Amino acid sequence: MVAKPALSLIDWRGSYQQKKMPAEKALRAIKRGQRVFIGSGCGEPQYLVEKLVEQMSYLADIEILHILSLGRTRYTDACFQEKCRLKSFFVAASSREAVAEGRADYTPINLSDVPTLFRNNILPVDVALIQVSPPDEHGFCSYGVAVDIVKPATECARYVIAQVNASMPRTLGDSFIHVNNIDAIVEHDEPILEMPPPVVNEIARMIGHHVAELVEDEATLRVGVGSLSSACLYALEGKKDLGVHTDMLTDPYLYLIEKGVITNEKKTLHPGKIIASFCAGTEKLYRFVHNNPLVEFHPVDYTNNYRIIAQNRKMTTIHSALEVDLSGQVCADSVGYEIYSGVGGAVDFLRGARHSEGGRSIVVLPSTTIDGSKSRIVPTLTEGSGVVTTRAGVEYVVTEYGTAYLMGKSLRERTLELINIAHPDFREELLQEAYRLNYLRREIYPVGISFYPENLEVKQLFDGDLELTFRPVRPSDETIVRNFLASLPREEPYVRFLSLMKVYPKYNVQEILHIDYRSKMVLLGIDGLPGHERVVAMGGYVLDEELMTAEVDFAVHPDYGRRGVGTFLLQRLAEIGRNAGIKTFVAYVTKGQEKVFGVFEALGYLVRITLADDVYEIRLFLDTPTDLCLVDLPSDGR
Repeated sequence: MVAKPALSLIDWRGSYQQKKMPAEKALRAIKRGQRVFIGSGCGEPQYLVEKLVEQMSYLADIEILHILSLGRTRYTDACFQEKCRLKSFFVAASSREAVAEGRADYTPINLSDVPTLFRNNILPVDVALIQVSPPDEHGFCSYGVAVDIVKPATECARYVIAQVNASMPRTLGDSFIHVNNIDAIVEHDEPILEMPPPVVNEIARMIGHHVAELVEDEATLRVGVGSLSSACLYALEGKKDLGVHTDMLTDPYLYLIEKGVITNEKKTLHPGKIIASFCAGTEKLYRFVHNNPLVEFHPVDYTNNYRIIAQNRKMTTIHSALEVDLSGQVCADSVGYEIYSGVGGAVDFLRGARHSEGGRSIVVLPSTTIDGSKSRIVPTLTEGSGVVTTRAGVEYVVTEYGTAYLMGKSLRERTLELINIAHPDFREELLQEAYRLNYLRREIYPVGISFYPENLEVKQLFDGDLELTFRPVRPSDETIVRNFLASLPREEPYVRFLSLMKVYPKYNVQEILHIDYRSKMVLLGIDGLPGHERVVAMGGYVLDEELMTAEVDFAVHPDYGRRGVGTFLLQRLAEIGRNAGIKTFVAYVTKGQEKVFGVFEALGYLVRITLADDVYEIRLFLDTPTDLCLVDLPSDGR
């Protein structure tokens, strides 16, 4: 930190008046060859920047540092390339063209590491151009909507020029600079830059729906920017007691605050407080944060320090991506060789969530490009694409087609998970590429992956406290299905295809997993969220299309018996089968397993049971619903 003259905090008013001057005079402090830092994002000192550009003809070899500009960055225009050069830690619309054409530089870096560049003199700052609120009665100005890297850069700068703007909110926390630590003051009022919430389309809403399934009550959130991130926040309106620890605060958070969803009361770090580093939003958000003790702003080396983040229990971070390959590598900052955005805080919060008790890291992306011409789930990342999240670091990936849990999964398992959430138009192509890459073996996965019928997923509550998810099986469910089959005690009564299987070789499990969801259906009853799923019930049918009769089988783990799980599972299979035009279900059980009859009797269809060679044949007539249970039993039945 550059030492400032020792001044009394009491006489700050005189100091303020002495330092007040026109922008043109203040900017004369900038000399040729110096490095100039410009305040971030919506906190950018627009007036100072405008005046800097006007004086650019008198300067040369100026390096401009910033992290994100939402204003009109004329200094990146081609006509100024002999005068100054931008070095940005993030690329936005205003600088994307200049970076792509080589007239500006992009520095890939985790947001939490940027202050270190200043403090360790790796990028010493000669002059800082910042924007602050008017001083309070004690002479402290607030950095307002942009504390992030602005405060560390200012503390390390040799000379500080501050635009004092009455429109700048006075934010609280570690967010103040005293008048005595400012070298030149330029008073100029103007509206703070705004970033309105993006339009949320139907695909974004579907992704938000899937993400909401992963976010638990009392979780602490960090959500990125953009349509998908906004949709994820809007989708959380049914949650309870959420908290916020984030780098960027946006308007969609306000929606949850107004709904009473974000209370911060259950946070384990800074309970009752929203912790943020900067705002990117509208006037409504700025009014909310102004002088509000509910919100604390801190520099990014605090908010984005993974050790700090991890102190929040159930820390949940959601960030978007541009591509994910079949091995799980996530590109979020470039389209091929062209830099699109930046690393930002994604990795900071991923690491924090990973070290948090009950934490989760979620990557969201649409399954295709906007025009639908390309899949965003790809065999390998496009040449030149940057890996922001490594294959070892990714946990959840969500598209509009569902959720893939990759943590601890092999390349084969990841491939199946990701193809399952890819757009159906690209699944066969991805499957062929998986063969080429030897992620999958053709002899084990000989047919294409059928379109997963997400509409068949349902939740059901049993005994008031047990909520299970019932859904069709997916090719990626091999491990949890195998675990279920292996966990079934041999002495328990099950229908035929499960009770007679003493071992479960791979080809039998694969036969269960690879279905077309029409002539062959398998439903799983699952306890737990993706990544922590346990199959507790499984049932399925195989259709004889000539007779429109299907053989049905099911099993329920004893730990979940006598709670109606088997009855519900079979009822769902019957509903699905009946809608598919199936007329009759047929099941077989061995003698001594008569208690299974009760499951069939509870379904509301005509049931006929016959006995031959110590095996019961149970026929369930789906085209004959009845209000009363009608059962034809063999003469030597129960």
